[in-house]
Amino acid sequence: MANTDGPASPAASSPADSPIDIVGKKIFFLFPTVVVQNKIIAELIQQEYEVYVAKNKDTIRRVLRDYKNSIVFVDINEQMKEADWENWITAVKNAPDTKTTSIGIVTANDDEKIKRKYLLTIKVCGYTVLKFDLDKAIIHIIDVLQSMDAKGRRKFIRATTTKESNVTLNLPVGGAFKNGQIKDISVVGISCSIEDNPDITKNTLIKDIQIKLQTAIIKVEAIVFGTRMEGTEKVYVMLFTPRIDPEVRTKIRTYIQHNLQTKMDNELK
Repeated sequence: MANTDGPASPAASSPADSPIDIVGKKIFFLFPTVVVQNKIIAELIQQEYEVYVAKNKDTIRRVLRDYKNSIVFVDINEQMKEADWENWITAVKNAPDTKTTSIGIVTANDDEKIKRKYLLTIKVCGYTVLKFDLDKAIIHIIDVLQSMDAKGRRKFIRATTTKESNVTLNLPVGGAFKNGQIKDISVVGISCSIEDNPDITKNTLIKDIQIKLQTAIIKVEAIVFGTRMEGTEKVYVMLFTPRIDPEVRTKIRTYIQHNLQTKMDNELK
């Protein structure tokens, strides 16, 4: 599952870099409430964190074996009794194949004794109480994620879309509009193929680009950053200009999260 910086600004790596340093960590919310999904997770997505929803405590343990150093937030008021959650969290933290997982609590349970147990004895990475001030809770969770370097050196989440026929673009080239297939996308740009492999000079500004992201249609302008060949197909790397509408950025991030969640759901079965 590819999740790195945008296509036009790949992070340079060195031999000392680990994959986690470069692309950051996957963040899972296990059994999130509707409020957590609609408010907290939605905001984290807009902040460029790689967030997933999981709804099975057993399959997520299998997935965590493949994604080392992931972060899992659980709600000790959901699905199981608090004592069962304590056992589950302890088991994940102690198992050889998932011991690199960090676990945080996001819950309405503000019992001070329970909070101290999880923070001081079980040693979760954070304990966020959800009450009336959700903005404060979001800030607390982001503080936890920042302290754990959850983004690594990655600045923008990217979705690979090569095999998706409903992620396309239409743009003006040489006085005519041509269709193209998007290879990957982030809020800073795209890589794509264009019918007939036209010769577009580097630094060319292209306006009136229409991008289809499944059912969403957005309009952007972009500058050609460069090209590369993939077999006989030319791939164009384009950077969106700073004039991109904030609402378009929101739609792109929402699409990227949906794209990544769909792929992760196949692993969480």
